Amino acid sequence: MLGCMRFTEYELTAALTGAAKSVLASRKEVRKRGVDIDTAWEAMGRYERFQMLDALGGQILPVLVALPDIDVAPGTRPSYSTKQVSEVVGGLVEDDLSRLRRVVVVKARIALVQTALAHVPPRLDPDALGTANGS
Repeated sequence: MLGCMRFTEYELTAALTGAAKSVLASRKEVRKRGVDIDTAWEAMGRYERFQMLDALGGQILPVLVALPDIDVAPGTRPSYSTKQVSEVVGGLVEDDLSRLRRVVVVKARIALVQTALAHVPPRLDPDALGTANGS
């Protein structure tokens, strides 16, 4: 049974955290130290993690919520074309930016959203959830 795609809180959290870890991994000081990204993430203070998640959430979450509903089979991730993501991002980016700055913001935001979508966990089968604990 296929269900329409509405992201759950867990899926949104996983997507946002995955994107934040990717941004953290791209930082020069993290790359130079050569530490595991999960170790670097845990080494950050709670407030520092909050600041990163808050900043990225303002860019990623409105796009994820605005993406069209799609059918997602259990055990698979939602899949959106670059065109679908870019149309949504383009519609949400502020119009008061210069043309060049707008192009840069749109491209960066598309990359962030695609990174977030790659971290959405596979959709669980709703019929199998009740049988997981033996009931």
